[in-house]
Amino acid sequence: MNKHDHHSPTTVESGASQLCFLDYDGVVHVDSVFWSPDRGIHITTPGRALFEWAPILEGLLLPYPDVMIVLSTSWVRLRGLEFAKSKLPAALRARVIGATFDNRIMQKLEFDMMSRGCQVHAEVERRKPAKWFAIDNDDRGWPPFCREQLIKTDDNLGLSSAEVQEAIRSMLASF
Repeated sequence: MNKHDHHSPTTVESGASQLCFLDYDGVVHVDSVFWSPDRGIHITTPGRALFEWAPILEGLLLPYPDVMIVLSTSWVRLRGLEFAKSKLPAALRARVIGATFDNRIMQKLEFDMMSRGCQVHAEVERRKPAKWFAIDNDDRGWPPFCREQLIKTDDNLGLSSAEVQEAIRSMLASF
């Protein structure tokens, strides 16, 4: 695995005007995700699977081809953008234009000191999309002026929650 992505930002990356900031753990699958040398990345909750709810987001975004995805998951910080992106279904993978963590822009220590909300807000300030929202199970430290763009998920339900799906539909309808 290559830990450093040396490609330059694409025109799509800088010009996307509608963004979805996507976390993984507690969103596209349950939050109980761990890594070990012998098992790799795995879920400890019986009967649950990695990325099992990703098709739900794929369906919700289908009518909105202009909505691009920026990964806000710690998977990017720990394993790299290409690795994290490669785990998504093809239709979602095609929408990914970057991540909140980019070692060309920010040092790991500086990034790690920020709350998820501040990480997302910094990326919003950098990209300046016309519309954006975030789907995340972590709502600690979100700046008050960004809270309306956060769709908070339950650690164990993620995108499988009917309330979360309705919140995403409403957010997208406002685009």
